[in-house]
Amino acid sequence: MDDSLNDSFHQPDPAVIEGDRARHLGLVGATGVGVGAIVGGGILALAGVAFATTGPGAIAAFAANGLIAMLTALSFAEMSSKFPESGGTYLFSRKVLSVEAAFTVGWVVWFASIVAAVLYAIGFGSFTALLLRELATISGGGPDWLFDARLAPGIALATTLWLGLVLMVRSGGGGAWVNVAKVLVFGVLVVGGFWAIAEQDVSKTTQSLQPFFIAGWGGLIQAMGYSFIALQGFDLIAAVGGEVKQPAKTIPRAILLSLVIALLIYLPLLFVLVTVGTQDGETIAELAGSDPEAVVAVAARRFLGDTGYWLVIVAAVLSMFTALQANLFAASRIALSMSRDNTLPAVMSRVNDRTGAPWVAVLVTIILVASLVVILPDVAAAGAASSLIFLVTFAIAHVLAMLVRQRSKDNPPPFRSPAYPLVPVVGGLACLGLAIFQGIAVPAAGQIAVFWLSLGGVLFLTLFARRARLTDVSNIAANPELSRLRGSTPLVLVPIANPNNAGAMVELADTLVPWHVGRVLVQTVLVAPVDWLPSKDAKPLERLQEVQGRVVAASTQLGIRCETLTSISSKPMEEIARVAKMHRCESVLLGLSEISEDSQGTRLEHLLGELETDVVVLRAPKDWELSSSKRILVPVGGRGGHDYLLTRLLSSLSRSQKRQVKFIRVVPLAVTAADHRRAERELDRTASENSGAQCEREVIVSDDVIGTIASQAGENGLVILGVQRLGRRQKLFGNFTRKIARQTQSPIIIISRRG
Repeated sequence: MDDSLNDSFHQPDPAVIEGDRARHLGLVGATGVGVGAIVGGGILALAGVAFATTGPGAIAAFAANGLIAMLTALSFAEMSSKFPESGGTYLFSRKVLSVEAAFTVGWVVWFASIVAAVLYAIGFGSFTALLLRELATISGGGPDWLFDARLAPGIALATTLWLGLVLMVRSGGGGAWVNVAKVLVFGVLVVGGFWAIAEQDVSKTTQSLQPFFIAGWGGLIQAMGYSFIALQGFDLIAAVGGEVKQPAKTIPRAILLSLVIALLIYLPLLFVLVTVGTQDGETIAELAGSDPEAVVAVAARRFLGDTGYWLVIVAAVLSMFTALQANLFAASRIALSMSRDNTLPAVMSRVNDRTGAPWVAVLVTIILVASLVVILPDVAAAGAASSLIFLVTFAIAHVLAMLVRQRSKDNPPPFRSPAYPLVPVVGGLACLGLAIFQGIAVPAAGQIAVFWLSLGGVLFLTLFARRARLTDVSNIAANPELSRLRGSTPLVLVPIANPNNAGAMVELADTLVPWHVGRVLVQTVLVAPVDWLPSKDAKPLERLQEVQGRVVAASTQLGIRCETLTSISSKPMEEIARVAKMHRCESVLLGLSEISEDSQGTRLEHLLGELETDVVVLRAPKDWELSSSKRILVPVGGRGGHDYLLTRLLSSLSRSQKRQVKFIRVVPLAVTAADHRRAERELDRTASENSGAQCEREVIVSDDVIGTIASQAGENGLVILGVQRLGRRQKLFGNFTRKIARQTQSPIIIISRRG
């Protein structure tokens, strides 16, 4: 079987249409994912750094960051409404950029979410241990293990594993009541602070705000760079978009609402800390400089007494818990989306049969988080790397939003950000500027990011590249709009000389490249000798008119838009090659009445040797219609090399009409049991790599290979064969292909990958 195929068909991306069962998050639940990730942990960890850097100006720093975050949220909201699936920035990159670029983005965002989960796990462990020790101190003492240094990481590990187990059996992110409790605690802090402000002299309030910028505009920029990540978390809603109900409306609202809630808590709280959180003669910058990590708790004790201190501790515990939960939830969904595209191992896409929870993706994520909790040598540098990665991907998201808006004018996103293109331009430049600052301020962050990126590149090229690219080809063929989103306008050239197959050729060409995303160029060649006189020999002109009439009739009847090009040449094959090269065609679709040893077959083989495009050759009965073929048969066992073209063809055929696809391999009667099992494994592996469980596969024992394939094709079968273009002077159609063509009247599609 030297001309048969050894690769199979990959079904359309299962993430394209999420199941109804998977969509369980309403507006409250989706907003809770963002609120859980944003509110609390960031301000408790970074308010002190911002105050120490710029004093009361930290309020302005957070407000400016809030504006940048709002611009970024608008871009995320627009793309999420266009692509309401799980994956976040990775998903957007896969839709608009190449599979390699998408993997790069997904790989680093997954890492950033994992590191963020590590930081929140450690923070939760530390604050919980502190809470237990404080309670023990109040009660007059406690066991020795409460003061053991291993208590905090132990709590972090136990909580991570417990949350992981919950996420493995439940489809939701959970934590709604914890979010409510956290917001209420912060609300009490803010209300108590404003109560204290109302009771103190206005002069003291005014004085505490002076000087507002202790280090000028430079200090403001520094504070923005240090604290922007405190507002990260709204993007996690996009990362779990495949689980949101009515996503086109709910996701944009949840993204913006979660950020608004965070800002309504952060800005008043910062104002309260500055104005009533210090003692007489003390500035907020001085307080933060002495103990930046505890500045919120100390300041709260100043205006609410011990109650304020305990409220901050409780808020910290709740905030770290919800942020850990949200990042685990989102990281596992990013991994799930990548595994569905085979940019991570496909096993990670397995879900719980009852709840639909991606238990393998969750398991891998919590193993990585738990491992980093134990072995990470520099938590601060890793956190800075996470911040750097998020900022870079936010800048990329703005660019992607602009590309999506430009390339989807016929099918725009349901939600469109206002003031376009000002929003993505300003937001993208701001995020990029903060990323550059982060890289300069913490050089180790850039080094960690580069290391992780290099590791991902090696893994992708050695383990994931082939399957990921096949899946990408399948996704594009199943959803042709992706070609337009990636800025591509594929062109297929269809030379037609036989009026009997004009309809089939036009229909097959439109299946390969639908008119709304690419171009179908039908070429008719008036074959005339150099000394031809139309007045004496009208047959070439009559033949041309007949072909053109059939093409017009077929395109009109089928509702297909195509362009036509008429060439006059005494050497039609050379003319076809010239046009294909001049128009930079992606593929050429040729028709052939019979595959034989005659001069027609020889000329066609010479043409295929000249072409530098993918080639599809159709041999079909007179007036055959593509819709009549319900079954597709793909013999397996040759040298291959056609996998990408085959995947594209079969995905295109299955997009327009549901068809039964079957891959077969014929082995001789004398085959040993071991060789038979090996053939089954190879066939299963080929099918699993490209089509999963979406196609049939069968190993047939027979010494009559040709007869077996012909009988398997049946009356309504369409046989797909692959041939190698080994050189311009060598035969293209081998004996196997010719025998199949002679023994069956079933339509045959022969494909040949570009050289």
